[in-house]
Amino acid sequence: MAIASSPNASRSPFDFSPEATQDSALLHQLGFIPGLKEILMVRQVHALEHATIWLLSGNLPDDTVAPPTLIAGSNSSLGGMSTDQGFYVYGTVTSMQLRQAAHSALQRLVSGEWDLAVHPRCGTNLSVGMVMAAGLVLGVPLVLPRNPLEQFLGMGLAATAATHLAPEIGNLAQRYVTTAIPFNLAIETVNSLGDRQGRPVHFVQVRWVEQPLNSN
Repeated sequence: MAIASSPNASRSPFDFSPEATQDSALLHQLGFIPGLKEILMVRQVHALEHATIWLLSGNLPDDTVAPPTLIAGSNSSLGGMSTDQGFYVYGTVTSMQLRQAAHSALQRLVSGEWDLAVHPRCGTNLSVGMVMAAGLVLGVPLVLPRNPLEQFLGMGLAATAATHLAPEIGNLAQRYVTTAIPFNLAIETVNSLGDRQGRPVHFVQVRWVEQPLNSN
C-alpha cells in the first residue's frame, strides 16, 4: 500500500530518497553511542507499523493499491505503538490478517512506496500541533500591542494557523525524523496477546538485519 512508479518524488517538498544501507552505515560509524541502535530500530519499526495499519484499514494514501485479500476491512479504530523490538496493534484483526499485512507492508516500503511510512493519525502530528500552537500563542504578546482585544484576536489567529499547518509539518516530521524505511527489519513472529481493556492486542516482533556496506 505493484506500482509502475513511486508517487513520492512528485509529492514530497524535499528530495526524499533513502538508501538501503544508510542506517547500517550510521551504526557502523557511530555504534559507540549508547542507545543509537535502539533509536534506529524504533524509527524503522514506526514506519512498518504505519504501513501495516494503512493496509489493514483499507484507507490508503493516493496512488497506492492493496490486494483486497490483505485488507481486514475499513477499520479506522485500529491503533499501534512501536518499540525497538516490534510494534503493538490494537483493534479487531486476526493474527493471519496482521501477518499478511505486515509482510506486505515491509515489502512495499523497501520497494519504494515510502508514503506508507507516514500516517495522519500518528501521535507525531498531535505533538507538532501542540508545540506549534503553544509557540504561536506565547509569541503573540511579543509582537502585538497589549490591547486585550488585539491580544485575544491574535491568539485566535495563532491557534487557527497552528491547526492548518500542523498536519503538513507533522507529516514532514514523520518522514524525516520519527520514521525510517525498514531496510534493516525482518519480521519474526506475530502474537496475539488477548484483550486489554476490551480491545484485542497483537504484537509483531522484528529483528535487525545488517545491510552489507559497499567496500568502495
